[in-house]
Amino acid sequence: MWSRYLLLGVIATTLFSVGTASAQSKPKNVLFIVADDLNCDLQCYGDKQVKTPNIDALAAAGTRFENAYCQYPLCSPSRSSFLTGRRPNVTKVHTNPRAGRFSTDYTQLSPHLRDAIPETVTMPQLFKQNGYQVARIGKLYHYGVPGQIGTSGLDDKESWAFVVNPAGRDKAEENKIFTLTPGSYGGTLSWLSSEGTDLEQTDGLTATSAISLMEEYKDKPFFLAVGFYRPHTPYVAPKKYFEANPASEIKLPQLSADDKSRTPAAAFASAKKEQETMDDNLRREAIQAYHASIAYMDAQVGRVVDGLKKLGLAENTVIVFTSDHGYHMYEHGLWQKMSLFENSARVPLVIVDPQATAKGKSSAALSELVDIYPTVADLCGLKAPEYLDGKSLKPVLSDATKTVKDEAYTQCRQGYSVRTARWRFTSWNDGKAGEQLYDMIADPRETTNLAADPQHEKIVGELREKLRAYAKNHPAEK
Repeated sequence: MWSRYLLLGVIATTLFSVGTASAQSKPKNVLFIVADDLNCDLQCYGDKQVKTPNIDALAAAGTRFENAYCQYPLCSPSRSSFLTGRRPNVTKVHTNPRAGRFSTDYTQLSPHLRDAIPETVTMPQLFKQNGYQVARIGKLYHYGVPGQIGTSGLDDKESWAFVVNPAGRDKAEENKIFTLTPGSYGGTLSWLSSEGTDLEQTDGLTATSAISLMEEYKDKPFFLAVGFYRPHTPYVAPKKYFEANPASEIKLPQLSADDKSRTPAAAFASAKKEQETMDDNLRREAIQAYHASIAYMDAQVGRVVDGLKKLGLAENTVIVFTSDHGYHMYEHGLWQKMSLFENSARVPLVIVDPQATAKGKSSAALSELVDIYPTVADLCGLKAPEYLDGKSLKPVLSDATKTVKDEAYTQCRQGYSVRTARWRFTSWNDGKAGEQLYDMIADPRETTNLAADPQHEKIVGELREKLRAYAKNHPAEK
C-alpha cells in the first residue's frame, strides 16, 4: 500500500551552498521549515549525540541564532504567536484546543487566534495578499499529534491558498507504538523503531509534497510552509536511525540540588508520574528515540533543500528553519515542554538569505520567534503590519555582531521569564509562587538559583520590573 507514495525515489542529500546573488528583479521566494518539539540537540549547536548534517549545512549557508526563544513553550500558543507576529497575551491563545481534540473540522477547535484578533494579517496571509503562491504542507498551526495527522488540525483558512495534509505509515501503525501510558501517544513519552522506509512516514510524504509544489511554483514567487511532525512524540523513525544512535551511548543529564528539591519551575512543568518512575535504561531508550526522530527529520530537511537547489531556486529563496519551542530530555528531571528553563524556551533558528553577507556565521544576538514575521517581510521587501510585536533581524544577517533587542520573553501558565545576555529571571505568579535567577554565563545549565542571594538583589529588582512591564497590559491566564 505504500508504493504509491514513492513518487520521487530516494533523493540524496547534499550540503547546501549558494553563491552571492546580485540584485534581483524577481521577488524572493520563502521556504519556511518548522520542526515540531525540537530543542537544540543539533551538531551546529554543539551537541555531539545526534548527527544533523542537513540542518548543519543550512547553518553554514546562513546565520545561526544562538539565543533564540519561543514566546510560549506549547504548540498552539507558540505557533499562533510566531505566525501572527503577536505575543500570546495578544492572541489570547495560552492552551492547545480544549474542545474537539480529535475533530477533523478545524473551524470547531478553540481557542483560535481569530477569536481575539479576527482582522489580523498572518505572515503567510501577507504574502498571499502580495501575489505569492502560498501553501502549507503538514503542521504549521496546531495539530494533535498523532490524533489529527491527515487533517487540517487547528488551521487558519485565511493564511493559505493551498494545503496538503499528509498521513504516512507512522499514523497507520499507531498500535505498534510503545507508550508509557496505554492508549496515549502524543501527550506522553512514546516511540517506535519502524520497519518502514523514509518515504513511507508522514515527514517523508511532507518532503515529497514540498518538492512537488516547488516544481509547480518554480516560475512564480512562492511562500511555502513545510511543517514536519518530528521529533514530536511518538518518536517514530525508520530502524536505521535508531541503530545509528545506540541507547548504550546516551549520556543522561546530571541533576543538581535545585532539581532534586523541585524548584518552582519544576512544579509548573509537565513532570508526569509515569515519567518519574522510569529507570535509567528506559530514560536512555526515550532519548535514543528522540534523537532518532531528529536525525530522520533532518534527512527530510535535506531532501527539501536539495529539491530547491536542483530547481535552480536557491539563489532567490529565503530559507527559515526553526521549531515551535524547546524540549526537555530529563534535564532538571523534566521531560517534554512547559517549563521556563532554557531547554524548553530556547529554540534553533537558522535564516538563509542569498543576499546576506554574514553567511556561515553564528550570532549571539537575542532573538524571539515573533521576530521571524517582520524579518521575512523585510527580506522580501513587503510592508509588514505596524502592530507586529517582533523586530526585523535583517541587520544581523549582514553583521552577526549586531543586535536588535536586549531581552527575550517567554511565558508559561502563571510564569513569566526574561532572558538577557547574562541572566535568566523567572517569576511565578508575580513572585508569590517563587522566583529564579540564573547566571547564564557562569551557570549555563541553570543549576544554582540566585534569586534569594542578597548579592543579586539589585539585578533581581531590575528584572522583576521588566517582567511586570511586559505583563501589565494582560494578566497571565488562570
